Amino acid sequence: MVKARTSAAELVESGHVRVNGVRETSPGHAIKIGDVLTIALDRTVRVMKVVAFNERRGDANSARVLYEELGERKA
Repeated sequence: MVKARTSAAELVESGHVRVNGVRETSPGHAIKIGDVLTIALDRTVRVMKVVAFNERRGDANSARVLYEELGERKA
């Protein structure tokens, strides 16, 4: 969703991320396979389900197979 971990942490700290419907404010919160993330970003809201994890950091293309897009709408 964002390119850098610091940007992701800022989204979480500012209350723009929900995990399984609950607002998350701690960037270090553990995510597990099956969790549903709701992210408010750039005037849209994206909902996705975590389906896998990578052993190492990768590019955007390899990240796309790690979640299932459940929905997107304009905020």
